[in-house]
Amino acid sequence: MPTRSRAHLQALQRGLLLAMTLGALAGMSGCNKGKAAPGAQPGGAQGPAAQPPVPVAVVPARIGPISSFYNATATLEAEKQAQVLARVSGVVKSLAVEEGDQVRADQVLLQIDNQEYQLRVDQAQARTENLEARFRRTEEMRAQDLASSQDFEAAKSELATAKSDEGLARLNLSYTAVRAPFTGRVTRRLVNVGQTASVGTPLFDLADFDPLLARVHVPAREFRRLLADQPVELTLDSVEQKLQGRITLVSPVIDPQSGTIKVTIEIPSYPAGVRPGDFAEVRIVTDSHDRALLVPRLAVISEKGEDVVYVAAADSTAERRVVTLGFSDNDTAEITAGVQAGDPVVVKGQRSLKHGARLKILADTTPAVAAREAAR
Repeated sequence: MPTRSRAHLQALQRGLLLAMTLGALAGMSGCNKGKAAPGAQPGGAQGPAAQPPVPVAVVPARIGPISSFYNATATLEAEKQAQVLARVSGVVKSLAVEEGDQVRADQVLLQIDNQEYQLRVDQAQARTENLEARFRRTEEMRAQDLASSQDFEAAKSELATAKSDEGLARLNLSYTAVRAPFTGRVTRRLVNVGQTASVGTPLFDLADFDPLLARVHVPAREFRRLLADQPVELTLDSVEQKLQGRITLVSPVIDPQSGTIKVTIEIPSYPAGVRPGDFAEVRIVTDSHDRALLVPRLAVISEKGEDVVYVAAADSTAERRVVTLGFSDNDTAEITAGVQAGDPVVVKGQRSLKHGARLKILADTTPAVAAREAAR
């Protein structure tokens, strides 16, 4: 074959191969023209619709009661406290009780040596008996007009004085047995056996722990909301246990320096280890709303100085609502504006939401969700 013809054939083959390659590339380009990148919108932009739904739990806003509270800290006190003092002088002969003992009213606590006081009683009794005999004789003589009225009155007066002296001697003798003035517990013993006590010497400290009391000072503006027998909730600082009390006294006057009113709270029942001196947090109800619109407190978040909740809209998107709060407690918040009863309020996942975000509402949307979220 001539050299020119062979060269011509090779050129045709190269041209055909190039044409086939270009055609294949053009076909691939045409196939990809109508397809966008995963997650992309026309023009290359990515919008909210491309984001996966946010899993959330919701609880419907409900109607219910809620109260406002005044919180204070108080020291628990015994209802009655007294220091038992010696009423006669003498040597402490014996002790009948010790610190921590429970005692009854009029129970003997301590015995002072009473020999001297017994002798004084015997002496006074003898004098009284002598004067009684003298008075009877004078009375008989007066009846017979053998004694003057002055003698009769003198005998009568001396007998009365003797009886009085005998009564005083017996009273002092009784004071040698020191007795409890009321039922309670011995909190401190202040003397020992063999110690000489004088009149007025402190012997014991006694307190009645049943019931315990808490006294708090409430601002005067709350006065009209405080009533006798109103229930009060207390939380013990030592054991973190809740107790129930009631208001027993509300002072009729306002402290001019602090502008507060003293309120006395009675605690009738408490654990065995609780005693005067323990600290307790006191919560007194100052106002109540019986039909308030309530949501779990954790549903309310703060954004840019506003109180906000997120509501699951009908199209399963998040709706940001600015709300106005009323009363609140540890678990619940009152909404006075921004939400209606029955609105599904987001209680889990709300902190990562934006307005319009797509939602995936979890099946478990009961109030227990809120309780679990609060415990996290």
